[in-house]
Amino acid sequence: MAEKKTTKKTATPKKEKVTKVAVEEVKETKKPVKKSAPKKPAVEKKSLQHYIDVINWKKWEAHNMDWLYIEVNAGDLLTEIEAGVSNLKTACNAILDCMLEGDTFIVEPKSKTKVSASLTVRYYCDNLSETRKKYSEVNE
Repeated sequence: MAEKKTTKKTATPKKEKVTKVAVEEVKETKKPVKKSAPKKPAVEKKSLQHYIDVINWKKWEAHNMDWLYIEVNAGDLLTEIEAGVSNLKTACNAILDCMLEGDTFIVEPKSKTKVSASLTVRYYCDNLSETRKKYSEVNE
């Protein structure tokens, strides 16, 4: 005869009744975040001495090539040395500081400070002797 195997049945725990409750979804509204432009590194403007050195270098180059004169425009000089930087006052002051007796204004701004992109000076390069006086000393 065949033997019957008996297995013991265990009671399964009753499932708890879950009641579903409607829950309103709350959406958090976030304020728009303003994206600030990335900070540009501070631009270092060239010094007055740097402009003076460039102008004197140009004068000596013209002298060595036996040119009688060169004309320097403030706007062009500023663009040549540091394009896109607002340093016009320094460029104009350097141009005026490099003037020696006999040098002339081609375009002289009417303002008292003479700061303008149109400022143009003719530097005579045939005699760059240190004995020549500054334009400001002669024309005070």
